[in-house]
Amino acid sequence: MIKPIELEQLSYKYIDECLNHKKEHASASGRIVLITERKIPTIDFFLRIWIPIQNKETICRRTYYNWLNGNNEEKMHTIKRISDLFIALAIDIVANEAKGIFYAKNRLGMTDKAVIEQQEIKPIIINLGSGINPKEDDNYKYLQPAN
Repeated sequence: MIKPIELEQLSYKYIDECLNHKKEHASASGRIVLITERKIPTIDFFLRIWIPIQNKETICRRTYYNWLNGNNEEKMHTIKRISDLFIALAIDIVANEAKGIFYAKNRLGMTDKAVIEQQEIKPIIINLGSGINPKEDDNYKYLQPAN
């Protein structure tokens, strides 16, 4: 099984790859150019895809969480450092690039906040008169057109 120090060293290489990732992009002239686009690091991709591509021994997600929640201090602190690195980079990407908003909501627990401003509702008062027959009302004469 991979040693904790080896897993941590691989995490630094993975972070470096996430920071320097390039993708092909069509320019306005139609040329294909390489542009730098940082990738959000994820534990799942790191353990299940990236490490095996490097032809290195890996651990499964269950082992990862057993190390995190276990009694072995070295393994627990290694996993916490890796997780902290991944989260720090993810937060920076989210803060500085629009593409990270969905990751922030789904993986980092961030939410949109709707600010609702409540104002006192004031009733609209419509005075329909005294309820007396207008002809009997003293104000009736003021409501009649002048002759």
